[in-house]
Amino acid sequence: MMLALKKSVRFTSMAAVIAAAIGAGGGYLLARAIATAMTETRLEQYAARIVTDGEASSAELRTVLAAVAASPNRPCSNADIGYFRALIFESEYLKDAGRMHNGRIQCSAALGRQERPRAQPEPDFTLQDGTEIYKNLHLYPSSDMTNIALQQGGSFVVFNPLTRMHLEPAPLHITQTVTDSPTQRPGRLLGEPSAASVPTLTAEGVARVGDALYATRCSIRFFNCVTAFTSIDEVVAANRPRFAGCIGLCALLGALAGVVISLLYRRNKSPEQQLRRAISKDGLRVVYQPIVDLAYRRIVGAEALVRWTDEEGVAVGPDVFVRIAEERGFVGEITRLVLRHALRDFAAVLRSHPDFRLSINVAATDLSDPRFLPMLVRALKKASVPAQSLAIEITESSTARHEVAMKTISRLRKRGFSVHIDDFGTGYSSLAYLHDLSVNAIKIDKAFTQAIGTGSVVVAILPQILAMAQALHLEVIVEGIETELQASYFAAYHRPVLAQGWLFGRPVSAAEFPRLPVADLKRAVSSVDTPSRSVSPKPVHAA
Repeated sequence: MMLALKKSVRFTSMAAVIAAAIGAGGGYLLARAIATAMTETRLEQYAARIVTDGEASSAELRTVLAAVAASPNRPCSNADIGYFRALIFESEYLKDAGRMHNGRIQCSAALGRQERPRAQPEPDFTLQDGTEIYKNLHLYPSSDMTNIALQQGGSFVVFNPLTRMHLEPAPLHITQTVTDSPTQRPGRLLGEPSAASVPTLTAEGVARVGDALYATRCSIRFFNCVTAFTSIDEVVAANRPRFAGCIGLCALLGALAGVVISLLYRRNKSPEQQLRRAISKDGLRVVYQPIVDLAYRRIVGAEALVRWTDEEGVAVGPDVFVRIAEERGFVGEITRLVLRHALRDFAAVLRSHPDFRLSINVAATDLSDPRFLPMLVRALKKASVPAQSLAIEITESSTARHEVAMKTISRLRKRGFSVHIDDFGTGYSSLAYLHDLSVNAIKIDKAFTQAIGTGSVVVAILPQILAMAQALHLEVIVEGIETELQASYFAAYHRPVLAQGWLFGRPVSAAEFPRLPVADLKRAVSSVDTPSRSVSPKPVHAA
């Protein structure tokens, strides 16, 4: 009996040791999986943030390059150099701007006029639009700062890209890859060297190569990709407390159950899944911002804007959740939801007031979707609303696929829809390009509006945009008007201008939307579909 008891104790002790060893191994694997998943998410967010920062900086650089090219002064005169210095004076990251010819700098804000211009090395990269990139122009004595130059035509700017980037400390690292258009060879522009292959550095996604994790995001507008990466060893070193806790506490079944539950919960609570559920339950809100005739300060239309609050009660910006829907291939469901809400809320107004126009934003993928136009036609027919009452807004970047955009816009125009280029000025639409697209209107980006009265050189571009619109007989709508100074600037233009912005009204629900200041005001008020409550007429006036 004593022998049997000793064997039982020995077996129990051995089983306990084996279970402890398995538990320790399971705890380590669980901690590693959790840390890896969290790091992948951080890498994706990091790469996306650097791309966003880079796009904002690149857009500003393009604007400055255009301003340099548009200098009204004699090339390299004192006035010309003073003009360049004014351009970069208030910028934290712009270091120089000037003129270059045949690879030699003629003059710049920092160097002044060069009597004997020095030859520069060949550009490191040439982009699809002809912009040339120098990783290091021979301008100044050696410096610890990273300076990059962009050249287009006879103009160039020098900047420090790291000034605007919100860099993460170790263990996260970044590298920025640019593809040279003539050779189609990618190369490193910024950041740390990486052992990853070219496909990993030039295609969006998350990858694990050897003992390292990579997350790549690419900018369609500016032809570059950013890869955030780290090694598994660095992940383990950065998460030692979590590893120690899991190894000490986890058992095999608990570890396996924890992995399954964690993965299921993570998938179920991901932004994509929450967004899909919100769409299926009609849980996105649609709000409306007035569009005003500046000359008479009366509402002539509205833009439908979509809003989403996730399951944790956090408001998620459209730039975030629309991009998720685009990447996952279901942005068309958001477009249909917005159209359904807009027609439900404003169908009666659109039927009774032919001059009132409702604007709907569509994504780039909608333009290439063969189901998009038939869906629009069916929805308007069901609501008994004419196509002339609906404006389709597409971003300037969504027209990158030129042939697809032209065909879709042509079909929309033939059906009677009005087509607008949204956020105009953030891309590079030329006069010929806009003529080919054959749109009805352009919406000037709010970045130009906000520059009015600030002394920014960006304002110098506005007359050129307005002249371009006049030459093509395009309607002009201005976004982001918040002050009377901004409104007065465009109201003084000799052609009619429409506007929207906080000065005239923030985006609100249909029930709160300001009523149309038209002659038949009472009938206009009663015709808006607001089943929940009635709101008194509120004409537009200066705030």
